[in-house]
Amino acid sequence: MIPEHAPASHPPVPARKIGVLVANLGTPDATDYWSMRRYLGEFLSDKRVIDYPAWKWQPLLQTIILTKRPFTSGANYRLIWNDEANESPLMTITKQQVAALRERASALWGDRVVVDFCMRYGNPSTPDVVERMVKAGCDRILFFPLYPQYAGATTATANDQFFRALMTQKWQPAARTVPAYFDRADYIDALAGSVERALDGKVPRKLVASYHGMPKRYLREGDPYHCQCQKTSRLLRERLGWPEGVIDTSFQSVFGTEEWLRPYTVEHVADLARQGITEIAVISPAFSADCIETLEEIQGEIRHAFEDAGGKTFTYIPCLNAEPKHIDVLTTIIGENLAGWV
Repeated sequence: MIPEHAPASHPPVPARKIGVLVANLGTPDATDYWSMRRYLGEFLSDKRVIDYPAWKWQPLLQTIILTKRPFTSGANYRLIWNDEANESPLMTITKQQVAALRERASALWGDRVVVDFCMRYGNPSTPDVVERMVKAGCDRILFFPLYPQYAGATTATANDQFFRALMTQKWQPAARTVPAYFDRADYIDALAGSVERALDGKVPRKLVASYHGMPKRYLREGDPYHCQCQKTSRLLRERLGWPEGVIDTSFQSVFGTEEWLRPYTVEHVADLARQGITEIAVISPAFSADCIETLEEIQGEIRHAFEDAGGKTFTYIPCLNAEPKHIDVLTTIIGENLAGWV
């Protein structure tokens, strides 16, 4: 459209729209060595993830880790890869979530609100999607990292990349970011519903809430992630009406040699089995969509650790994914954060 009162020679501008950009961690484009190396190189070079000095970390990363790890990571991804769509489950589920959110947004706000998604690492990249939104006429963008609990290595680095993308725009849109939603009643209710459905309303001997780990040092440096995970577990137990001690909080995906948040899930489930607790359920409240950490690590390495120590029944409770109650929660959060824009 040509702006009102502008001369005919004025370049056309798109009609004004509002963008909602949801973001997740990321996924390799394929499982081969070079695809995995590109993805891991970007991920492990992020100073929010590995904060060692570059002179100390990069030689180790480039010469040793990225020489070997793409082979093992690629093999793990092949175990869960969506061969039909030729993409990772995280990509498939994110597309499903966004499709559902677009339907909700269209019903609520018509074509004024554009919903899209990006990945912090890999494709579609945050800068590419921001560029696309701006060209589509989005002069306001709500950026929504899909992490219930805040962590510097997840929420903050996603926001960093979003702001870096805005720096490249001649006409920079107004921007908002969505805060963590770990203690929202509707989110806790959606989690509780998934537990009740998976366990058919029964109270398990032990439900392990396994969150992605991070170095313990980050907690001492002010990252609130550990506290928010603990609160999510407590609120989930209270919503379910279970007694104290039924839900344990643990942490997975330990990397490197320094101490991470404890207890480590892989060790904890084995300890439970050795204590005679041979039936457990595991849930992953830090993940908005099932991914390599849940589909391969929890249902592979962690399940095997439990069974090898004498465990008998291991029930994995899927992430909320594109379940209607989860989409309800995300839609409500988006609506609240669009206040004044719509």
